[in-house]
Amino acid sequence: MDTEPVASPPNAAPTEAEQRWQAVVRRDPQADGEFVYAVRTTGVYCRPSCPSRAARRENVAFFDTPDLAIAAGYRPCKRCKPNEISQQQRRNALVLQACQAIEHSASALSLTQLAQQAGMSPHHFQRIFKSVTGLSPKGYHKAVQARRVTASLQSAPSVTDALYDAGFNSAGRFYEDAPALLGMSPGSYRKGGAGEHIRHAVEPCTLGWVIVAATRKGICAIEFGESAQVLEDRIRARFPQAQFEPSDAEFRQWIAQVLRYIEQPRGVLDLPLDVQGTVFQRRVWQALQAIPAGQTASYAEIAGRIGQPRAFRAVAHACAGNPVALAIPCHRAVRTDGSLAGYRWGIARKAELLRRENEE
Repeated sequence: MDTEPVASPPNAAPTEAEQRWQAVVRRDPQADGEFVYAVRTTGVYCRPSCPSRAARRENVAFFDTPDLAIAAGYRPCKRCKPNEISQQQRRNALVLQACQAIEHSASALSLTQLAQQAGMSPHHFQRIFKSVTGLSPKGYHKAVQARRVTASLQSAPSVTDALYDAGFNSAGRFYEDAPALLGMSPGSYRKGGAGEHIRHAVEPCTLGWVIVAATRKGICAIEFGESAQVLEDRIRARFPQAQFEPSDAEFRQWIAQVLRYIEQPRGVLDLPLDVQGTVFQRRVWQALQAIPAGQTASYAEIAGRIGQPRAFRAVAHACAGNPVALAIPCHRAVRTDGSLAGYRWGIARKAELLRRENEE
């Protein structure tokens, strides 16, 4: 147990201090540049990834910047040189530069082109890029295309114009990738979901209101809200031209399953799903579904389970993009110290779901 408060920042919450300590324990290079830690017994401050022998927790103080550590009387570690730019920070800057190049290019940039700009070999650059973003350069380009195509389909004169505006070189590739990017055919998306058949229901529950919506393939949305009307408007805005069908016996059973699960979240909410996402998102969602009820996993642990241990920030973004609460249990993803991070349907709901899962 800590014997004295953390020195910096003066108003830091204990959870922030513990997160920083866990980063030091892991020697996490991704935390370099976010803060430094100082050791009272040596008078030295280090970056989180410093390979030096670990200090005792009660002797450690945290500072937001090296200047604050120096002002408090600490000197920089000669081994990790925290007053200089770290290798990880340089890599992050090169990856950011590559991301900007991808986003600003009208056509796909090859791995060789991107690697040459970064001054690395293609193999090394691919590994570094994926470790920072959680995606390969090709996967990142597809995500950019997804944003472009959704915008272009709303305004371009035709689907053909939209696909070329989004950077696709051929109609064949566009139509091959479109279902994963849009969740439906380009024509249906452009027409506001025309041709889609949606069943939905908004029901009161002990967590407020919940909407369940399904295509003919499976559940496409489970969302919480404070207002039935807001949830109703949201699904209709998503599919303004879709054909909304009355609930049938099968769909009513799905609603009943969701409502029962909200009250007693045990086991797995086993429903057919119709959700679309990037390859990375789907891997994260699968990892979330493997977390048993009553247990949690940190974003870093989930990143490790999918083979990309440094991509914990990308994991958090994938959790935020989850369209089906409960069925993909993103509420079981927590910070390294076990504290609750953001939940798109509210931290209070996340805490309550976890409490119910742990009830005997």
